[in-house]
Amino acid sequence: MRKLCIALATAGMLASGLAAAQSTLRIGLQDDPDVLDPARARTFVGRIVFASLCDRLVDITPDLKFVPQLAESWETGADGKTLTFKLRANALYHDGTPVDAASVKANLERAISLPDSNRKSELSSVASVAAPDARTVVLTLKAPDASLLSQLSDRAGMMISPASFDKDPGSKPVCSGPYQFKERVQNDRIVLEKFPKYWDAGSYHFDRVVFTPIPDATVRLNNLRSGGLDIVERIAPSDAKAVKEDRNLTLAAVTGLGFQSFAVNIGNGDRASTPLAKDKRVRQALELAIDRDVINQVVGEGMFQPAHQPFPPASFAYDKSVEHAGRDPKKAQALLKEAGFERVKFELTYGNNTTMQQVYELIQAMAAEAGFDISLRPLEFAALQSALSRGDFEVGQTGWSGRVDPSGNIHQYVSCKGNLNDGRFCDPEIDKLLDEARSISDEGKRRALYSQVLQKMTVERPQIYLYYLPWVFGVQKKVEGFVAYPDGLIRLKDVKVAKK
Repeated sequence: MRKLCIALATAGMLASGLAAAQSTLRIGLQDDPDVLDPARARTFVGRIVFASLCDRLVDITPDLKFVPQLAESWETGADGKTLTFKLRANALYHDGTPVDAASVKANLERAISLPDSNRKSELSSVASVAAPDARTVVLTLKAPDASLLSQLSDRAGMMISPASFDKDPGSKPVCSGPYQFKERVQNDRIVLEKFPKYWDAGSYHFDRVVFTPIPDATVRLNNLRSGGLDIVERIAPSDAKAVKEDRNLTLAAVTGLGFQSFAVNIGNGDRASTPLAKDKRVRQALELAIDRDVINQVVGEGMFQPAHQPFPPASFAYDKSVEHAGRDPKKAQALLKEAGFERVKFELTYGNNTTMQQVYELIQAMAAEAGFDISLRPLEFAALQSALSRGDFEVGQTGWSGRVDPSGNIHQYVSCKGNLNDGRFCDPEIDKLLDEARSISDEGKRRALYSQVLQKMTVERPQIYLYYLPWVFGVQKKVEGFVAYPDGLIRLKDVKVAKK
């Protein structure tokens, strides 16, 4: 209740305090982002902020085509082992220094070598980076990597000023996007201001953008309906009808590229000592205890399409053979007995927001019928990310907003050295298949390799997938030009408020 009151008060103050600023756009987030350093960040909401703060080498269109951003063009070598970018000549960092080849080289090398970088596995195919002249960047690869351009269209390809590397860029980022960092109050707001020297400044129409984290879906919606917010991400399925029926609002929805899931801590520290960690039959039993259709109907209102894999139906790597309907608690109980257990207790750690609370309470109830006693441990979202990375969990909520290339949806989550492999699952055969899959461009051959990976994962179950993520936005009708993208990011190019 206290958090609810604080969220309402905060949003109310923002609404009254910023109402006079006609060129301020107010965006409601489900969670508070983690560190604002592209190399070290790991949250989806952080990516939403980065979309306005930090340009990347390439971007995507709503139909998932790659388009120029900091790079005007790119070319892959005939042998697939070089990727050459030509940078635009007029891009600047927010400290006024140019976005040149030397700075791009420094950023990529930092993302590869920084001890706590979460981009290492995304860039693991890069052998070296060269800057032969001020506008040319050449990536030499250890082996061809069909997924690399996709990775560089996100945080791995975001650039910050090298002069800020040793000045805590996570708390005061100096990026190269249309808006520059102004201030952050943890769990309250992130404020960006327009960067007047941005290379495409004329396409951005707000002087200020304010991001407000409000985990309670009802509070977010109420602030949108009252006019305290202009855009809200992840409208709860139960609220979609209310948005559609409000004459002042627009519901903008798009099928996403990502998934919601949870991971078992198999080898990350002292908490990897549960029956789930030690016996794959127990993990198989847990998977069989969950009815995704019930989650979809009860929480998702038909919008949470059931998932048993990391690849969405639109991906060429999607494998229908691993999908199934319903649940089998009797088979789950039989697997537990085979493994030597009548009942299994474990703690499930998840992000404390309205939707996840409902999802995991349902899972708790379903799993109880199959022989599992789950204690729920809700954490603030940033605290959840920290707990996952340091191994302070037995089973933990994971989720991924998705990437254009299928490698981006699986490699860093289940490869032995994957930076988001919080449970420390490791299977050298799976690693070999994943590396081979991204080293070739033929989609048919890649699909066959990913199918082999999925078959192995249905046995090992290091990660249990729940549903594919829809991106549902609520937008004030006065806001024009907003387009929902399949990656869930909020892009503000050509977005403006209609004049009365």
